[in-house]
Amino acid sequence: MMEFLKNLFGVGPAVDYAALMSNGAQIVDVRSEGEYRSGHIKGSINLPLDRLPQLASKLKKDKPVITCCASGMRSGSAKSWMLSNGFTEVYNGGGWAGLEGKLK
Repeated sequence: MMEFLKNLFGVGPAVDYAALMSNGAQIVDVRSEGEYRSGHIKGSINLPLDRLPQLASKLKKDKPVITCCASGMRSGSAKSWMLSNGFTEVYNGGGWAGLEGKLK
């Protein structure tokens, strides 16, 4: 159970998000459109969690994906869904504001 929770919420070894970006990672912000409009990471893609199954085809499954939201809860759910649906390299970046600082 602990391993499942660690994987879901991205707890574990430190992730070098800047290196992932230099390797072509896609940042997926799963907040609502209104939340996204109020502030987001430049270059991120807004795919609201409730519409992720319909919009996931906009992503490349062969590229790393970093999910983010407001706190890390929805992005954890998005990561889990993506891994169950053919994405092989998905990272929960947590809250978008915190993730933004880790990209530099």
